[in-house]
Amino acid sequence: MDSTSLRNKTVIITGASSGIGLACAEAFARRGANLVLGARRYVDLCEIARSLERQYAVRAVAVQCDVAREADCKALVDQAISTFNGVDVLVNNAGISMRALFADLDLAVLHRLMDVNFWGTVCCTKYALDALLHSRGSVVAVSSIAGYRGLPGRTGYSASKFAIHGFMESLRVENLRTGLHVMLACPGFTASGIRETALDAAGTAHGETSMDEASMMTAGEVAERIVTGVIRRRRTLVMTRQGKLAVWMNKLLPAWVDQQVFKLFAKEKNPLIK
Repeated sequence: MDSTSLRNKTVIITGASSGIGLACAEAFARRGANLVLGARRYVDLCEIARSLERQYAVRAVAVQCDVAREADCKALVDQAISTFNGVDVLVNNAGISMRALFADLDLAVLHRLMDVNFWGTVCCTKYALDALLHSRGSVVAVSSIAGYRGLPGRTGYSASKFAIHGFMESLRVENLRTGLHVMLACPGFTASGIRETALDAAGTAHGETSMDEASMMTAGEVAERIVTGVIRRRRTLVMTRQGKLAVWMNKLLPAWVDQQVFKLFAKEKNPLIK
C-alpha cells in the first residue's frame, strides 16, 4: 500500500482537538482521507474541521464526544456511517494522564483514567467493529511505553494502558482471519500537552509539565508514524530507541529497569519519589 490508499477513506479520530489527535487529523487529511473528529471541545473542533477542509480539499465532520460516555462513542461512529457510509480507520487517541503517588490518590482519579483511556477505546471499537470488518479496515490504539512497564506516579495511567494492550492483542487474535488490522502505537515521551492536563491526587489538572519537553518527539512525528503504520498494516509501533530498549530490558532484567525508571522519575520537576 502507498499513501494514495487513504484517499477518500473514512477515518475516525478521538481526542482530535489537540496534541497527537490533531496531528493525526492533519496527517490523514494530507493523504486525502475524509475525517470524523471527536473531542469534548466542540467549538475548537469545528474550526479544525473547517480548516482541514479548506487546506486539503477533504470532508471533515466535528462531533462533540466524551469517550468516557458510551452513548457519545456510539454517536461518533453513527455519524461516520451516516455521513460516509462506512469506516476504514479508527484511531483511539483520546486519553488523559495523572501524576500522583497511589498512597495520596483519590480513587475517583483511577476510575476517570480507566473510563477515558480504556473504556473509551473499548466502546468506540465495539460500535465501529462491524463497519471495520466490512471494510477490512484498521483499528489503532494510541498507547504508551507505560503499557509495557509501570511508571511511578502514574498508576492509573499505566493500568489503563496495560488494559488497552490486553484488549487489542485479544482483538487481533480473534480477527486473524477476518482481515481486520489491529495496531498498537506506543510513542515515547511526546510534547503533546498531556502532562499539562494530567490529573493530580484530587483529580485537578496540574496545568504544567513535569518534564523538559524540548527534546521529546513532536505530535507531528508521532502522527506520521501512525499513518505509515496504518498504510503498512503494522502490528505494533514502539517509536523511540529509549522505548524499545525499555521494552526489551524489562523482559530480560526487570529489577534493573525498576532502578533505572526510579532514577529517571526522581529527576522530574518537583519529583514525587526521591
